[in-house]
Amino acid sequence: MKRSTVLAGLLWIVFTAMAQGDYRIPVSEQHEPMMTGLFEPTWQSLETHQTPEWFRDAKFGIWAHWGAQCVEGSGDWMAREMYMEGNRKSDFHRENYGHPSEFGYKDVLPLFKAEKWDPEALVERYKRCGAQYFFVLGNHHDNYDLWDSKYQPWNSKNIGPKRDILAEWAAAAKKAGLPLGISFHADHAWTWFEPSQRYDLEGPKAGVYYDGNLTKEDGKGKWWEGLDPQMLYQQNHPMSKGSWDNGAIHGQWDWSHGACPPSQEFVTNFYDRTLDAINRYNPDLIYFDVTVLPFYPLSDAGLKIATHLYNKNPRGVVFGKILNEDQKKALTWDVERGAPNQMIEQPWQTCNCIGDWHYNTGTYKRGYKSAANMVKQLVDIVSKNGNLLLNIPLRADGTYDEKAAAFLDELEAWMKVNGESIFGTRPWVKFGEGPVAEKDIKINSQGFNEGQYNGMDYRDIRFNQTPKYLYVTAMGWPEDGKLLVKSLAKNTPDFKKSIKNVYLLGHGKLKARQTVEGLEVELPEPCNKIAPVLRIAK
Repeated sequence: MKRSTVLAGLLWIVFTAMAQGDYRIPVSEQHEPMMTGLFEPTWQSLETHQTPEWFRDAKFGIWAHWGAQCVEGSGDWMAREMYMEGNRKSDFHRENYGHPSEFGYKDVLPLFKAEKWDPEALVERYKRCGAQYFFVLGNHHDNYDLWDSKYQPWNSKNIGPKRDILAEWAAAAKKAGLPLGISFHADHAWTWFEPSQRYDLEGPKAGVYYDGNLTKEDGKGKWWEGLDPQMLYQQNHPMSKGSWDNGAIHGQWDWSHGACPPSQEFVTNFYDRTLDAINRYNPDLIYFDVTVLPFYPLSDAGLKIATHLYNKNPRGVVFGKILNEDQKKALTWDVERGAPNQMIEQPWQTCNCIGDWHYNTGTYKRGYKSAANMVKQLVDIVSKNGNLLLNIPLRADGTYDEKAAAFLDELEAWMKVNGESIFGTRPWVKFGEGPVAEKDIKINSQGFNEGQYNGMDYRDIRFNQTPKYLYVTAMGWPEDGKLLVKSLAKNTPDFKKSIKNVYLLGHGKLKARQTVEGLEVELPEPCNKIAPVLRIAK
């Protein structure tokens, strides 16, 4: 028998077993029972859940992807990369804080103070910029919970700010009238923290292990006495295949290619923590930085978490990445730093950031993405039936810097005038026209193709609509003021009404002329710094 035939047979057995609920690492509901109700933890059941209309109307959310990894200001994944000898973040940590055998990530946590953090003021600021929902970080791959966690003593109430971060964010979102989202990333701490098991290969401390192998007993007389470092690092297990290869984790994100399988205790701990946060703070949205769902396909933990939210909150949204077409019916597809270049039938979301996910002084010095860039991405995404969730980096003290402030000012100015062309809209018969619309742009794994959308100009035009209006947005202002919309040419079957004038948001009525080439519009001097939006009565 051919090897491919045997492999196909084995895969069929595995997926049949999973469909029947026979998961390799079944989660325990001893501490946090899954809420029962209309939905069951199967794909067939979850596919009957529809992404709610409020989310389709919202279009734009802002994310505070903020936690203890912002302390050193070296950017995202610093808690992993500080253990990679020779890495820039590792060098910075050693020079400023100490060797990771003596001053590890656990010792960074008390330095996270959030001393200037004002959640109400921040959420109100984001709302003025057009945010229709607000997302916060519940935990990252660093396994540190940003609430008064029942199941993780390494949390923000015990260590660092000594505040229940989620409780305060949730109260601020409620006061502002914004739906709350929480992102949970700690399910990958198991493999993500494996570099903390390493040791230096060179130099005066060659062979000295880092602190990832410490136990509770090692804490006697230390500031962390009584705490078990393994509850944070979760490294009481063999390293994954190729773990010393810093890039191997990317091929093991779905728990394949030699990733060390997680224990049932770890899987259940993540499940318990997630349900604890859902039950306390009642989010409308939850986000996982995973392939499909947490621990999928090894465990039913992710399916049970999604089922719990849907049964608890029928208007809830659960995001997943790298989904097949059937899974996109059960979950809302999330694309990281990118977008498909076609209209998508099911509602979906792009998550992006103006800089690094965690605060990075290097990115600050180089400069963030411009408001013009992100607005154009938003318009493009909305035209394809998507939403944009945008992270604004915060420093460890809970404030954004002056460059982020300038970004928010420009975003607010454009949204204040042109927001009606975004919120509550739906796709038209086609998403757009122009050079970028015609490109064959592929998704790279979970996204990462946003660079293909840079450089859009007035020739790139996007459409969306309400029952009353068609909105036409050009991705820039033509120098000569002449805009041609080819998709609205005379006698087009897609828009049967004759167009004699259009309304430019922020300016007023303009004369328009339909020819066989397209809709010709003479624009005035730019009335905003980013993109003109035409409103056409239907």
